[in-house]
Amino acid sequence: MRKVDADSIRRWRRRGFYSESVLVKLLEKHGYKAVRVPVSNPSANPLPDVIARRELHVYAFEVKNASYYAYFPRSQIDKLFRFLDELVPIPKQYKHSVLAAHLGKKWIFKEVPWSVWEKGKLPEKARILKRDRGNFNLKTGHKT
Repeated sequence: MRKVDADSIRRWRRRGFYSESVLVKLLEKHGYKAVRVPVSNPSANPLPDVIARRELHVYAFEVKNASYYAYFPRSQIDKLFRFLDELVPIPKQYKHSVLAAHLGKKWIFKEVPWSVWEKGKLPEKARILKRDRGNFNLKTGHKT
């Protein structure tokens, strides 16, 4: 691997780490207990980037840092549901799979419904644009 490639990969990873850390602080500010999962990576392990809990609800976040739009591949969305389904033993109404796009200073959150995953209808890629309105309210912890 060329030196330039290694440096650009390091910068790209640092950007993701930064957004995940900022999200943890933002969640804590809104009353959640949250942690960044340090081993989250593009592997087959069903681990989200950030796990949060508030009252009875558990949230699995996939985080992307971009300037104008963020893409979330199907495999990463699937891992959120697999994590919640296989490792969090509570009823589905308390488990939330959330896509988080850090677009400059703006955050946009989209919760993906369980029914989409259960019916095998996850999109090839989910996209969040800077002009989009999310469907998840961080203050209430529910879809809007």
